[in-house]
Amino acid sequence: MSNFQVDVLKSFAIQVLTSLGVTHEDAAVVADALLRANLEGVDSHGLSRLVVYSKRLKDSRINPTPDIRFDKQGESVLTVDGDNGLGHVVSSKAVEKGIEMAKESGMAGISIKNSNHFGTASYYCQKSCDHRIAAIAYTNSPPGIAPWGGRKAFFGTNPIAFGFPNENNPPVIIDLSTSVVARGKIILADKQGEQIPDGWALDENGEMTNNPGDALNGSVMPLGGAKGYALALAVEILAGVLSGAAFGPNVNSIYQESSKEPANVGHFFILMDIEKFMPYETFQFSLDQLIQQLKETPKASGYEEIRYPGERRTKEYHNNLEKGIHLSESVQGELISLGNMVNIPFPQPMSSYIK
Repeated sequence: MSNFQVDVLKSFAIQVLTSLGVTHEDAAVVADALLRANLEGVDSHGLSRLVVYSKRLKDSRINPTPDIRFDKQGESVLTVDGDNGLGHVVSSKAVEKGIEMAKESGMAGISIKNSNHFGTASYYCQKSCDHRIAAIAYTNSPPGIAPWGGRKAFFGTNPIAFGFPNENNPPVIIDLSTSVVARGKIILADKQGEQIPDGWALDENGEMTNNPGDALNGSVMPLGGAKGYALALAVEILAGVLSGAAFGPNVNSIYQESSKEPANVGHFFILMDIEKFMPYETFQFSLDQLIQQLKETPKASGYEEIRYPGERRTKEYHNNLEKGIHLSESVQGELISLGNMVNIPFPQPMSSYIK
């Protein structure tokens, strides 16, 4: 694996996207979201995704210059039609408007249809936390999880994320898929020729598998058994049904070469202005107490520290910002090929890195 400077990777991503018709402003949003994922150690949602986004822009399955339509319903509801734009762009612009609405009314509910994969759900929670806004984010996705008792993928891995501002400390960021693992990690394992752990997925016959290719043709196991299936259904109703987007097996995959139809992914956000519920200082004082008491809990054998969700990703972010981003040989190869396709050279690594 090799280290790459964040700025040069970001510049590469922006150049690739603008060469495919995306505006510089929108390309910068996508590049920022992708590189943020890499910096936080979530490589499955990082720069490796640029390849498939670029293919779908090139074959007109994603709109590079969407006419995003916002329809404000009352003081606290925003419905959005993404016009088949890049999910990061559609969601970022929607959340920005939602933050303004939450500052006015206290809360904002945002439904989005006609969008695409939006990267990590945590990215939008972090953006909200920067404005002292607590957030919940949902999205549906192409079929990945079988309904409980079934063997064919029906629901997406349907992530849920929560974000709570935490002033001078890392925000509390909870980001989890309703499957035991994000499908992107299986896609990455397949690209890198690696096996996946026991308990992650079933093949198309409903048998447990360690082969990522067989898993991608089968289904991912739901988180917590039937409970994860129930959560996936709830997300599907919010992000798919309530938004007017595609739902269940009707969400198209941008990884499927044979399909020509838009993905029509749906998203749903709930934003809450802390200061409309209580003085922000009161919230922060209580949150500090909660986290302190949490960390003082007697530790289990083998553990030196109790961390809250969001601490690890912030630590990874700063470490990788200093060291550079590590890309596997397979991901480098794909990005080099992508650069050749659009006549933009892929940057040279800053150094070699061995984990």
